Amino acid sequence: MTVTETRTDSAAPPPWDTPPASAADVLDRARRTVPWLRRAADEIEEGRRLPDHVVELLRGAGVWRAAMPADRGGPDLTSAQQARLLEILAQGDASAAWCAMIGMDSGIYAGYLPDATARTLYADLDTITAGALLPTGTAEKTDGGYRIGGRWRFASCVSHCQVLMASCTVQERGRPVPDPLTGEPRQWRVFAARPEQFEVLDTWHTTGLAGSGSHDYRTEDLFVPNDHVFTLARPRRDRVLLRTPDAVQRKMPGIPLGLARAALDHVIGLADGRRDRETGVPWLDDPRVHEAIGRSEMELAAARAGVYETLRVQWELLDSGGGDLRAARVGTALARTYAFQTARRIVQRLYDLVGGSAVYRTSPLDRWLRDVTTMCQHAVAQDAVLQMAGVIALGGEPPNPVNPALAVSLPAAGEEAP
Repeated sequence: MTVTETRTDSAAPPPWDTPPASAADVLDRARRTVPWLRRAADEIEEGRRLPDHVVELLRGAGVWRAAMPADRGGPDLTSAQQARLLEILAQGDASAAWCAMIGMDSGIYAGYLPDATARTLYADLDTITAGALLPTGTAEKTDGGYRIGGRWRFASCVSHCQVLMASCTVQERGRPVPDPLTGEPRQWRVFAARPEQFEVLDTWHTTGLAGSGSHDYRTEDLFVPNDHVFTLARPRRDRVLLRTPDAVQRKMPGIPLGLARAALDHVIGLADGRRDRETGVPWLDDPRVHEAIGRSEMELAAARAGVYETLRVQWELLDSGGGDLRAARVGTALARTYAFQTARRIVQRLYDLVGGSAVYRTSPLDRWLRDVTTMCQHAVAQDAVLQMAGVIALGGEPPNPVNPALAVSLPAAGEEAP
């Protein structure tokens, strides 16, 4: 089977009878989904969402429950294991991996909510969450909760979720109020609700990642009770995963790493029997091909090593509670940005190497180039991350209080958030 194979029937791998028993089991099941995700790639892109059979495939693999804690019966993947999970899935289909990245945040968000609320919203460990952390909405405090309204963008996986998050700037009588936890002049909170309480807008007509279905959504005057409101500045549970507020971002570089690996493997597979159209030189003997593949392998290996080493260092510091944790968080942010930018460079190089045949929609390189171009528009892939890291390296404070990757020191876990 090649990566260009189109799924022509509803056949799917036999469902797993029981949930995965461990992180290793989740990763093993994910590897078994890759051929099926490749078969479904055209269907995913054309439908601009995941087909139901793919959602169920990921459910059976344990993807949606991947971050759920062990004491709730979850596989409790570390950040590095979550990145590896996404790296595997992205070798099958990048849009499916992107939805997985968002949907598995259920296990992260559950740790920020009061326990009773978390157990209600996430009674099913395979519950899928979507939503935006950028606070483009407003929340007016009222008796027992808040009235929220606004419009949010980039709600990947929104077509499949059972919980939808919306971030808002908190106001009183129409004016922003300061955050007593962080000292920032504006207070932002995340509000957990059901997707049927919002209007989802069909806005996701894009260059790539079409199957992520990252539509806009909006609501007006929606009441959200206090026990459905949280801040990333204060987790309710003391898990290693939650000890800094960048948990939702740490796993992200797995996707560009997996996509780049798939592209490289595809082009390597083309080499046998292929000749340069102008010179007639076999690819297996062509120095230009050798250099392109060698350089791509070098860059991917460096990016991958950076991602997993910085995740290892940060996790060890989170677990021990010692060391320069802020420097470690900056390190993972830089490695993440480098992974995205490196994957784009690799795919563009391979696309150019293959030449004219890569421009057709029947070529997986066409989709990989569009997918990696689109994912690199995410904030974590931008040079602004480098600028913020430079400010920190020089002893300064980056002016970006809503970036969880580079947030300042946090209050203790378990205390009430206003």
